[in-house]
Amino acid sequence: TGAEMVVNSVHWFRKGLRLHDNPALQEALSGADSLRCVYVLDPWFAGAANVGINRWRFLLEALEDLDCSLKKLNSRLFVVRGQPTDVFPRLLKEWKVTRLTFEYDPEPYGKERDGAIIKMAQQFGVETIVRNSHTLYNLDRIVEMNNNSPPLTFKRFQTIVSRLELPRRPLPSVTQQQMDKCGTPVADNHDQLYSIPSLEELGFRTGGLAPAVWRGGESEALERLRKHLEKKVWVSHLEHSRANTCSLYASPAGLSPYLRFGCLSCRVFYYNLREHYIRLCKGCSPPLSLFGQLLWREFFYTAATNNPNFDRMAGNPICVQIPWDQNPEALAKWAEGRTGFPWIDAIMTQLRQEGWIHHQARRASACFLTRGDLWISWECGMKVFEELLLDADWSVNAGSWMWLSCSAFFQQFFKCYCPVGFGRRTDPSGDYIRRYIPILKDYPNRYIYEPWNAPEAVQKAANCVVGVDYPRPMINHAEGSRLNIERMKQVYQQLSHYRGLSLLASVPTIQEEADTP
Repeated sequence: TGAEMVVNSVHWFRKGLRLHDNPALQEALSGADSLRCVYVLDPWFAGAANVGINRWRFLLEALEDLDCSLKKLNSRLFVVRGQPTDVFPRLLKEWKVTRLTFEYDPEPYGKERDGAIIKMAQQFGVETIVRNSHTLYNLDRIVEMNNNSPPLTFKRFQTIVSRLELPRRPLPSVTQQQMDKCGTPVADNHDQLYSIPSLEELGFRTGGLAPAVWRGGESEALERLRKHLEKKVWVSHLEHSRANTCSLYASPAGLSPYLRFGCLSCRVFYYNLREHYIRLCKGCSPPLSLFGQLLWREFFYTAATNNPNFDRMAGNPICVQIPWDQNPEALAKWAEGRTGFPWIDAIMTQLRQEGWIHHQARRASACFLTRGDLWISWECGMKVFEELLLDADWSVNAGSWMWLSCSAFFQQFFKCYCPVGFGRRTDPSGDYIRRYIPILKDYPNRYIYEPWNAPEAVQKAANCVVGVDYPRPMINHAEGSRLNIERMKQVYQQLSHYRGLSLLASVPTIQEEADTP
């Protein structure tokens, strides 16, 4: 062979925006002569995509953080503008690339995109290496162990997972020594060619944008993980976390957006929880419930991985076909926090402002939009969350909406969340409402969840007259929910005739709360 072959690696970041536990990045480094880390961003599509300003800001901050960490290792992040299928042919030629690595994407759209890139790389004689690190397990293996179809109850899913070997151990972070061995060719005009765009450049107006409650990036993620583990409270958390007032607010130890963008490795989170528990409980093996948040994520990923229609009702084999109403005006009131129910409006206001809401709040607002009150399709709610929610993920978002609207993963549809009582039980003082709907701040506690019931004198004294300063309730909850439960019953009765199921045999039983995401 005479001359040694030169290995020029490119690692393509998509999710997995981190240097710790990144198997594909480690493959890129192994025996390479040069390494470039690339992120492909299409500014033209940015404007068209259904992604709001908070989510874009989080992504750009995560990229800044990554670039900053790479700089410390004498490397840089190359942000390339365009679409992967247009961008890569040019880069592979220009940089004489011999190896391309990236993290496996289990979602149907991602698998399709990656298939096209692998094929194209082959034509250029470029080796591609793909590694799984966005999920704890190999999802195809779970599907295989369930007679080649995804488990559709969380219980069944847990049974299969308990038979699998533990997830692979996380890999250490990239070191200076590894980087020095291969080096990154960085040109003097790097910042002109490969800089991270600003929100303005992506077409967002940033005047009056409040500071981020959740700052994007790996550094922030690892700091939050440390705080999360310090809050030893989570051991008592195992008794199944009921929301209380303080958990309705964003926590400095919250992790969901970081798992979504892969700023934090799910395996690092898993093993930290595991070891922490074993230390505290003198060597006892941790219960599966410890990993609830991670396993729900895994459950929905598994359900979605081979189902390209997972995010819609039509053509989706696991979704009950429910005749939802079309009502754009009611949808807009819900999405903008103008329903006239302070608990729901506070939730939707927090979501729009901060990009996150507590899982109990997600249940309340999803139930209200769909089977509880407005009878509007879960697809509409899913799109609003996709735009606003930092941790909205194609699989987890669609799965949760199907779940909460009783469209899949069979749920008790006769159990409905009351938009007054549920809020009041969660936050009896009403402080959450006062924070996000300040117009109601002077209402006494007893009326703050149902201001329309306050006597006129009380409304005037609070400087907020219902129907003038704050909207009247858009629906009579008691009547609406009763009607909707009947509608649901009919859908499920037809379904059981059609499938020969006795779904309704168990109607009066109430399902375990612990079985909810």
